[in-house]
Amino acid sequence: MNPLPSDKPGNDRVSNNNRRGFITKVGALTASTPLVANSMRSVHAAQKNTVQVALIGCGGRGTGATENALLVPDEQIKLVAMADVFESKLNYRYGLLSQKYPQQVEVAEDRRFIGFDAYKKAMDCLDPGDIVILATPPAFRWVMFGYAIERGLNVFMEKPVTVDAPTCKKMLALNEKAKEKNLKVAVGLMCRHCEARQELFDRIQSGAIGDILMLRAYRMAGPTGSAAVEPRPADSEMSELMYQIDNFHGFLWASGGAVSDFLIHNIDECCWMKNAWPVEAKALGGRHYRGNSVDQNFDVYSIEYTFEDGTKLMVDGRTQPGCHQEFASYAHGTNGVATISAQAHSPARCKIYYGQNFTRKKVAWEFGEERNPYQLEWNDLLNAVREDKPYNEVERGVMASAVTSMGRMAAHTGQLITLEDFMEVEHEFAPGLENLTLDSEAPVTANEDGKYPVPMPGLTTNREY
Repeated sequence: MNPLPSDKPGNDRVSNNNRRGFITKVGALTASTPLVANSMRSVHAAQKNTVQVALIGCGGRGTGATENALLVPDEQIKLVAMADVFESKLNYRYGLLSQKYPQQVEVAEDRRFIGFDAYKKAMDCLDPGDIVILATPPAFRWVMFGYAIERGLNVFMEKPVTVDAPTCKKMLALNEKAKEKNLKVAVGLMCRHCEARQELFDRIQSGAIGDILMLRAYRMAGPTGSAAVEPRPADSEMSELMYQIDNFHGFLWASGGAVSDFLIHNIDECCWMKNAWPVEAKALGGRHYRGNSVDQNFDVYSIEYTFEDGTKLMVDGRTQPGCHQEFASYAHGTNGVATISAQAHSPARCKIYYGQNFTRKKVAWEFGEERNPYQLEWNDLLNAVREDKPYNEVERGVMASAVTSMGRMAAHTGQLITLEDFMEVEHEFAPGLENLTLDSEAPVTANEDGKYPVPMPGLTTNREY
């Protein structure tokens, strides 16, 4: 059996004080958060032969997570409920899953729910100790996590888990109740479950490349979903709110934008290898040839993170056609260098080299055949559920989300942002989000030209737009 995240050094541990201070800041919120005022009890599925699963958010990532759940070896797992705000998406994904896994998908028509309260109805189909998958746009994560805790459900939530400082505080406060109930909570930062990266971490921490001097990460690709948000047609039957949710990568309130959604894995795996979280960020970025796109993202982001000991993490993101493409992360030490990832998220192709050149003849170590980390994270979660082992990745997920958002804010404002600065920002992208209905107004509105507010570095300095 693969080691749980809490069993591998560095997965939930950092060596500096910024994590402890970060979490301490929100400790007082726990007692006053309404969603955590329920009775305490331990919940797990060790006594059940079949674990039931509900999928909340029927996009590609939610469907992928569901498939990983259904494929956990030696487990009896059934998908019994689904929820989304788009009926067409739910029906399409239900068709794919039911055709591929006919013996495990038992989602009757009256267990396919549509609307902003659909998540509650889907979770109500589960028993305490079952698992809910939260794969909606991340803005809704804290709301749905709170209800899952009320229902005594174990949780798999996709990354990022927050998009701004106020939601970071809400998630950490809610998580205190999840821990009190002994709920198992996984966060979709699956790189932490990669066996190659786990061994690389052990080797780096043992001094295989000496002291880390610098880390580098790149996600440079062609146009992505975040850079291709076409204006809503004037005669569209889709409301403004639904249009923004349908194109959530392009709107900061819904997803945190391109940085939060697309760079978080690279940032997280680099911070893991350093065994620390950075304390400040400065960054730049810009919008270039946009075509008809009306999203709120930059095309290019370049972030310099600084750790407490002065070590740097350089992160570059780009979504422009015709440019050099790279999706990788690297660590440079006094005695050598390491490839943390070289080909997207999987396979990682982790290697350590003598010196500073990434050449074949300089390879000192490389990992062998790799297993899929998307599957391994589910194997680990189900093992914890069955064996009733401690398993909670929320604090790490919030830290990765906050650090990523700190870099995004530095680029969008043009200011040097510390982690402490970021956590003091009171601006919440979508206050009152928990009360949205199909008839609600959208959190942001377009101007008369159909354009949405975009970050203006140096002009808007205490909020991002």
